[in-house]
Amino acid sequence: MSTRLVCLHTVLAACLIQIAVQGAPPPESGDYESLFNGRDLTGWEGNPDLWSVKDGAITGVTRTEPKLTHNTFLVYAKEEFGDFDLRFSYRIVNGNSGVQYRSRVVGEGDFGPIVGGYQADFEAGKNYSGILYEERGRGILAKRGEKTVIREANGKTQVEVVGSVGDSDAIQAAIRHEDWNDYVVVAQGNRLQQFINGLPTVDVLDEQTDKAAKSGVIALQIHVGPAMTVQFKDLRIKRLKPKRLLLIPGGPSHARGDHEHRAGCLLFAKCLSEIPGVEVVTTTGWPTAPDAFDGADAIVIYSDGGGGHPAIQGDRLRQLGAAIEAGAGLGCIHYAVEVPKDRGGQELLNWIGGYFEAHWSVNPFWVADFAELPDHPVTRGVRPFKQRDEWYYHMRFQPEMKGVTPILSALPPASTLERRDGPHSNNPHVRKAVLENQEPQHVMWVYERPDGGRGFGFTGGHSHSYWGNDDFRKVVLNAILWMAKVEVPPNGVDTPVTAEDLQLNLD
Repeated sequence: MSTRLVCLHTVLAACLIQIAVQGAPPPESGDYESLFNGRDLTGWEGNPDLWSVKDGAITGVTRTEPKLTHNTFLVYAKEEFGDFDLRFSYRIVNGNSGVQYRSRVVGEGDFGPIVGGYQADFEAGKNYSGILYEERGRGILAKRGEKTVIREANGKTQVEVVGSVGDSDAIQAAIRHEDWNDYVVVAQGNRLQQFINGLPTVDVLDEQTDKAAKSGVIALQIHVGPAMTVQFKDLRIKRLKPKRLLLIPGGPSHARGDHEHRAGCLLFAKCLSEIPGVEVVTTTGWPTAPDAFDGADAIVIYSDGGGGHPAIQGDRLRQLGAAIEAGAGLGCIHYAVEVPKDRGGQELLNWIGGYFEAHWSVNPFWVADFAELPDHPVTRGVRPFKQRDEWYYHMRFQPEMKGVTPILSALPPASTLERRDGPHSNNPHVRKAVLENQEPQHVMWVYERPDGGRGFGFTGGHSHSYWGNDDFRKVVLNAILWMAKVEVPPNGVDTPVTAEDLQLNLD
């Protein structure tokens, strides 16, 4: 093999490894409960003529006679599960099987329990392993390799394919025939993910609220058809807590209707609380409880900034840093993006990718025209829009914008630079960037930290009334979910806000 071919092979291998890592299931961490003791079927209920334990594995066997007349199941009868990370290994010879989750026992047939609900499917053939099927329900909810959203349209179930998690044939090729394979199912809120041998097979948002199961039993299937043998081992489950979103408002500082930090955070909480799988906590000022940041998946600060920024007082930067080091994302809104360069500047660079730096950034009022939006989860359902606001711009970003993705960008008019030079008003650097180089300015951005955490900055939000703009509001709500690593709905956070809602909780 030539050197060039060897190099090409190495590059391709590295790319494949990177793709696999990006689509891999969550790492196995924390405490998992075993669902099988390895010796007998304690805790499970099913037909003893079909189910037993052999070689340390739960084993289901059917023969040509008597022929099954219905799919039958071995049901874990101890309890039901809601949000969880389920892992097991399986081996199948002939036929079709699967693992039911968030399911229900609908009856008792001649061959044992009959179960309906979500099924992580697999088979001895090459068509169905990895799909999401709803037994005795809506049928196939996602084929292998598909990312889908389930909705109701005109009284019927609508399965919309909104993306891909991988090539179906490639996933099938990674499945070991008549040998052991590893399966992972992650169910959190209305999002359902399945993985086989480390590869994602489906990713589903079930938004058909009257049919989307929130909890239920786990059961193992034997499907009608040819004589078959299926085995399961290492069945273990970890309960998942809702994603915790911690919203921290600053105190009053302006006339009624402006810098309404508390009212803004409570409005965000109202909108986000309707998202399955999240828990929203809004504090009154900076949290004082010693465990306030424990388990936070996302922290949002909407407050005044500069030398009065709440996060730079006392020992709070260290406290905030500990939560971020533990995995929390951080988002800063409006004035909260500004901290002194020597007291919080480097921290915000590291945590959200950029910040307002005095004598570098400016804070004029102007109408920003966001005519083009990038393709990113944060922009889902967001239409191009215009909005007058005190849009801070010319932020200090990470060198070469490493890890930073601009979300809202526009070229400010020359009128924004008519003020005298000062710490917030004007400076030679911003004049060169805007007036000479005509560089669009990024007033909202997202950041992916080297450690895998996330953050964002949004420089608008001076007046509370602006949150009545659906697109203005949605892009921030989407960013909060994205930062917490919650799947952003295809149309974004679409919770309506009324004029009455905007009058609540004002200072």
